[in-house]
Amino acid sequence: MTANKVRQGKTMGLDDRQLRQRLLSLDGASYRAYKDIKGSYEFPGFTLIIDHVQGDPFAAPSQLRVQLSTAEAGFPAPFYATPLRAVALEDFLVRRFDRVAHHLSQRRGTGKSGKVEIIRPSQAVLKRSAAHVNAQFIEVRFTVGLPAQGRRILGRQATELLCEDVLDIVEESLFYESLSPQALQQQVATVEDTQWLRMQLAEKGLVAFVPNGAILARQSGIDDRPLPNAIPFQAPPELEVSFTCPNRGEIQGMGIPQGVTLIVGGGYHGKSTLLRAIERGIYNHIPGDGREYLVTDPRAVKVRAEDGRSIAGVDISPFINHLPLGHSTTQFCTGNASGSTSQAASIMEGLEAGARLLLIDEDTSATNFMIRDRRMQALIRKDQEPITPFVDKIQQLYRDYGVSTIVVMGGSGDYFDVADRVIALDNFQPQEVTAQAREIAREYQTDRALEGGSHFGTITPRHLVLGHDPEDSRNKRKARGVDTIVIDREEIDLSAVEQLVETGQLRAIGAALLHLRQEYLQGDTTLPAMLDALMHLLQSQGLDSLTPFPPSDLVEFRRFELAAALNRWRSIQPR
Repeated sequence: MTANKVRQGKTMGLDDRQLRQRLLSLDGASYRAYKDIKGSYEFPGFTLIIDHVQGDPFAAPSQLRVQLSTAEAGFPAPFYATPLRAVALEDFLVRRFDRVAHHLSQRRGTGKSGKVEIIRPSQAVLKRSAAHVNAQFIEVRFTVGLPAQGRRILGRQATELLCEDVLDIVEESLFYESLSPQALQQQVATVEDTQWLRMQLAEKGLVAFVPNGAILARQSGIDDRPLPNAIPFQAPPELEVSFTCPNRGEIQGMGIPQGVTLIVGGGYHGKSTLLRAIERGIYNHIPGDGREYLVTDPRAVKVRAEDGRSIAGVDISPFINHLPLGHSTTQFCTGNASGSTSQAASIMEGLEAGARLLLIDEDTSATNFMIRDRRMQALIRKDQEPITPFVDKIQQLYRDYGVSTIVVMGGSGDYFDVADRVIALDNFQPQEVTAQAREIAREYQTDRALEGGSHFGTITPRHLVLGHDPEDSRNKRKARGVDTIVIDREEIDLSAVEQLVETGQLRAIGAALLHLRQEYLQGDTTLPAMLDALMHLLQSQGLDSLTPFPPSDLVEFRRFELAAALNRWRSIQPR
């Protein structure tokens, strides 16, 4: 069936005509009378399901779904033949639905009346609860602001909205013949190639790959689209590697090997820009993003200092010992961490969750955690300094646990002594300068004493419990941007968790925290085991398993961001 023929299909049961009649009969009634339209309606070519009706024109909008046959929608089977291809198709449909709905929907009345909206996607291609595609059916979930004037129903406008606008949006966004087959094919092939590249990293002994021609700079801190006229990336010859992708064929770029990599260079020459692109390489991106073939080990975790965060029973003793007043560092707790203790805790929490690559920027790190130079060592003896700087633990971490690190460093050449390779950025272009850095390290000896001992230390899984009775909880959650989750009345600040890219991820993490609170936070299960169980639930049952009703606004997340939220939840404490 073509998009133009969708209006000619057969109907059964409650249909669009009956919905139209119901809406017209409600004209002028109290807004709460909209509850009568909840249910399922057969439209020509698809089914409209009204799951939840808002109780007020200023409340959260109503939740709707459309379902249609995949065969009638006309999508060839190769586009959803694998789970990864299905995600790429779902992402494409969400973006198309979003654009069409934004263009066609119009304000009708007061409050949120007349708005048809779907979850707004970022530049990343992610699994979202808003769309589901398989061989049998396509389902898309969205919200609608049912029209009202004050708190009185606008029945005619509601009829136009649900029986005409929604029909037009479905026709223009969910049927194959209404889309660009070339653009869809490009997206599916790009996502498939990018995921394939990411899976090749370990076999090649790499932790990241930055393709030649990539555009790394973004338009702004709040606009993640590529910067126009930015300088394309070009790998230095010494680090250039080549892959042959399943769809696009050969691709060259810079491979960053496992171990310790130092990124150096003058200010504003692109060090942090490169690191930010690498931290987002855990995600697949849409064609035209500029980073669509840039890939990073999926177990990469960005770490920074975070003054004031809470810490619940973390063993930070590899970095911090013999605190004043005898405070324990093997089960360290605080509600107001310093920069150094917060960064130490974040590293140990990431390792506990299974991180294999740490990403660290000097600009967002605690100086006394990163380095202690020879002069300071001479003034403040080691027995007076609780902190063992990261420079003395970074190689031990790789040697003892196989965990690599990429560090942006502009102020301390002491890291030349521990780096396996050094990449210098000059006007956003990388140069391999390891030999020069080692020669400088030999010529200008720092004579600083090593403070890290002979081994990194122990990574200790924790048992965590709630600090209050879960029976007293209200099981309410919401998200604010990509910075904050609110559980009941308690805020969880995730502003320092930099690998979150969509609000829907925070909504899903909030739902996951409620699930963990109900099922696991009694102290019998270690944190890694909790993460394993939750991620297995999502893999087997999907995002729908986190809520009692079909959610339209959840987005997939990694175990590391879930762990980060759990670790910053002030209600949590060690057993």
